[in-house]
Amino acid sequence: MLLRGQNLLGYRHYSDEVVREFVRCAVGNGIDIIRVFDALNDVRNFETCVERIKANSKHLEGTVCYSLTESRLGGDIYTLDFYVAKAKELERMGADTICIKDMAGLLSPYDAFDLFSALKKEIKVPLHLHTHYTSGMGSMAYLKAVEAGVDIIDTCLAPFALRTSMPACEPIVAAFQGTDRDSGIDILTLLKLSEHLETIAPKYKHLLADHKLSIIDNSVLAHQIPGGMISNLTGQLKEMNALDRLDEIYKEVVQTRKDMGYPPLVTPVSQIIGAQAVLNVLFGRYVRVSNQLKDLVLGLYGRTPMPIDPELTKKILKNYKRGQEPITGRPADYLEPEIEAARKQIGALARTDEDLLAYILYPATMEKFLQNKCGKDSLQGTESKNIPNKKAAA
Repeated sequence: MLLRGQNLLGYRHYSDEVVREFVRCAVGNGIDIIRVFDALNDVRNFETCVERIKANSKHLEGTVCYSLTESRLGGDIYTLDFYVAKAKELERMGADTICIKDMAGLLSPYDAFDLFSALKKEIKVPLHLHTHYTSGMGSMAYLKAVEAGVDIIDTCLAPFALRTSMPACEPIVAAFQGTDRDSGIDILTLLKLSEHLETIAPKYKHLLADHKLSIIDNSVLAHQIPGGMISNLTGQLKEMNALDRLDEIYKEVVQTRKDMGYPPLVTPVSQIIGAQAVLNVLFGRYVRVSNQLKDLVLGLYGRTPMPIDPELTKKILKNYKRGQEPITGRPADYLEPEIEAARKQIGALARTDEDLLAYILYPATMEKFLQNKCGKDSLQGTESKNIPNKKAAA
């Protein structure tokens, strides 16, 4: 499974006790390999779930989110040294494999070769590359990464590959047949599977982003918006009858990301940056500010790659109920325990530990689900209200 560190599967940080209980239930229900990442590459947000994964003797894949400030690898932040240093930190924490997660398809072929050549010299555990086809470079990046010694790559069967998905499996398997990196996978079996998926795919055609003819989005090289975020943006703008302003929003995403210290655009930060870019375009820059962006500026998601401008920080956090001065400690140390409070709120509707955890992650949705499942009347006031109170960082 994929786990967003202290975010788990949600969009905010959860208390350490929730993280521990979630990992316990996940591995108890059969999860053996857990790929853990943090949207800000802040290793402090790995600590609790990593400790529990290792304590349960499960496979930990430590993950570094790939991002850029230039068109290619380099600049003030995202350099070879940056990625090697992050990978070393995760290896020291006990990672069984290291993954480079290129969620927007930004990794160019020759940067892939240089990156994995450098990692191979410093990292002892197997290396994994995950990329998307958004920019059109995915298959080429895989080829050069394989030449540099990468151990694992992620692909997708052709009907659901390319676009903002992953590179297609079939041509990659075919390309390496007869080489020392031959996968051993039967290409004819893959073709049969693809034919089967072709019979299913029309049911989901309405979910495709079809506002452009091209199967690649070359503008991703400028705005760095990953596929899932593009789908969210286009869907929201259609509902607001403002799809014609998408290009403006793409440009604003670039500026908003810079304002926020150049974080990688990956969940949940990508959604936070994207939502704020929409507000900035429709209402003026930082005239309206989401609480999630305020939390990001406050430090409740972790340390941004570059410091945020103090004047902008002051403007965004003015009169914010959670604080006006950014925190410096580990974000989870500012969160109160929340399991018992949630247990009281949901009451008898939560019959299992999994019910309770799902309610903590998705309170409104899970309450409705449990009502239907259990056939009980609605409980009032079940929305969790866990606003972090500051305390000394551990």
